[in-house]
Amino acid sequence: MIDVIRSSGANSNVMQTAARGALSVPPQEMLEILVYLATQTKIFAERARLTLAGWDQTSSLKAAADPRTPKEVLTYLITPGNLRPTLLPALLENPSVSETSLAELAAAASRYMLETLVKSPRISQSQTILSALSSNPHLNPAQSSAIDEQLASFGAPTTCQPEPAPASPESAPAVAVAPPEVRNEASPETGTDEIPDEVTAAYLTEHAGEISAEGNKPFQPIGGIEELPADAATVPDTAPAEAKTEAVASSTAQGAATAARKAPSMKKAYLSAEEQRGSALQKISKLGITGRIQLAMKGTKEERSLLIRDGTKIVALAVLESPKLTDSEVEKFANQKNVLEAVLRGISMKRRFMKQYAILRNLTFNPRTPIDVSLGLVKHLLTGDLKNLAGNKEVSDTVRKIALRMFRQKLDVTKSD
Repeated sequence: MIDVIRSSGANSNVMQTAARGALSVPPQEMLEILVYLATQTKIFAERARLTLAGWDQTSSLKAAADPRTPKEVLTYLITPGNLRPTLLPALLENPSVSETSLAELAAAASRYMLETLVKSPRISQSQTILSALSSNPHLNPAQSSAIDEQLASFGAPTTCQPEPAPASPESAPAVAVAPPEVRNEASPETGTDEIPDEVTAAYLTEHAGEISAEGNKPFQPIGGIEELPADAATVPDTAPAEAKTEAVASSTAQGAATAARKAPSMKKAYLSAEEQRGSALQKISKLGITGRIQLAMKGTKEERSLLIRDGTKIVALAVLESPKLTDSEVEKFANQKNVLEAVLRGISMKRRFMKQYAILRNLTFNPRTPIDVSLGLVKHLLTGDLKNLAGNKEVSDTVRKIALRMFRQKLDVTKSD
């Protein structure tokens, strides 16, 4: 019968009977028909929604708990406006209910639902849903603390609260943002001797297993590299740092492949003084993983801007460990779509970076940022940024919906004040 109704093969009387839930079909199929009428038709939608709201609890509970229930029905039942509290425990543990649906519910759930959500075994095992739940404005302090502890077990950022700082105006963001004059902008860019070898050695030792597993993987940047003309291989020192980065980053994948073919089969860990005088791209293409990690830790801003795009995760993450890395660089990294998701997650894990509102905002607006990270950061955005994020079609629907919900909540609070 559901196929007949979907193909518009049923007459008006049958459709009216279906909207009242009075067809002679099994309860599971009747539910599917009602959900179809409520979501896909105009004439019978209101009647079908009323029927669903009063549908037999036993049949509804059985459908909510059954993994074989059509996803359209489960999505309808878990939607905040349609959800019946008695069905919530079964829906939470049904593996066919998507994490996205549960994340949306967690972010918007009312107080009477929160206790069930916090105690759910499935939610406690999902970083994505927990991050969404942590943004719920109705959480009490005990619930917030419990969720933070669960998130900490994943190694995820629980809050963006920095160390105590002087009181700021009411219009300041939830995250204490360091003023420009105290940002880490002064960083040596000449040579590689400023960073003690112990720092690099400690990183190499800590990640020895991952380095060994990667073998001798060459430099393969995310997004590819465009080839530079031969006479433009080295960017003049008089050019701005940003221009250098863009010029070097404009080399083609063909150029990188050529460099890789010319390089010896065993990549070098160190470069001679003559090789170090070449362009950053030439230098990097001649290095193996260990050499690129050392360069990521000790190299220049230009070299870091290339290595952050390294397709080998352990190399890209080494850039974030460099003592020479500045906040302005991280602000740009957080906005890039041609980096690994692990890099964006790594930025969000560092307390120092999360003190900077611009970095936090860029991460949230970046469509490559893992959804659980974005959901955990949305609650710290200013009202104007929440509005812009809600209209940003590049990010996921879940992030947009939560941003819109929080924007409206903040507007209501402002109006009430």
